[in-house]
Amino acid sequence: MTKKPIPCPCGATDYAACCDRYHNGAPALDAATLMRSRYSAYVLKLEEYLLATWHPGTRPAALDLAADNAKWLGLEVKKHTPESADRATVEFVARYKIGGRAHRLHEISHFVCEEGRWFYVDGKFPS
Repeated sequence: MTKKPIPCPCGATDYAACCDRYHNGAPALDAATLMRSRYSAYVLKLEEYLLATWHPGTRPAALDLAADNAKWLGLEVKKHTPESADRATVEFVARYKIGGRAHRLHEISHFVCEEGRWFYVDGKFPS
């Protein structure tokens, strides 16, 4: 009997074949992959992973995802733009609900690759 795959929060059909490997230490292949794995980490409340993949120059001292009552509904990566071999942007929309009310987080995120690992630097909200 084959085990049914668990869907990945980022939208892929199998978490074990998708974001799980990054959550367990494999380096993301590119900024878009890191973006997807970070979204999944928010859904799964993996604070340690989120902090580890946040660039040290902009990383907060801590996160409090235990207090986050958002129900994440889905991710759409709109655009992945490599700017050079070690810099890229990813535009995405993440949908979530808080208290039954739907919200959209639309961000253009900046990423940098250092020593073979991609890091989230910061993001801006397009108007």
